[in-house]
Amino acid sequence: MSGAPDVSPAERTDLAWQRTGLGMLSVSGLLGARALHSRAPALLVVAGVAALIGLAVLGVVTPLRSRLLRRHLREGKGAAAQGVAATATAAVVLIGITAAVAVLVVPSR
Repeated sequence: MSGAPDVSPAERTDLAWQRTGLGMLSVSGLLGARALHSRAPALLVVAGVAALIGLAVLGVVTPLRSRLLRRHLREGKGAAAQGVAATATAAVVLIGITAAVAVLVVPSR
């Protein structure tokens, strides 16, 4: 027995969504630190919104997607969810652009 343990597609999907939410929370934490360091209250609000989006992914989207995926796999249906994936992609891109703007535009004090 060598290699990684056998993981089902549903478990891999759950882990991917969890990593996405945790990544969003990490970036929001970095944005918050930058906001505090540069004394930029508007950026602190943006960091809070990014944290709420990350928490929504972890607390709402991940469990819903997990249940939907498991039900579809039991029923033999396809597991694609383009709408959910597109929304999560848009949120990740938006948070990434915000972080880039915060680093490049907000002056450090």
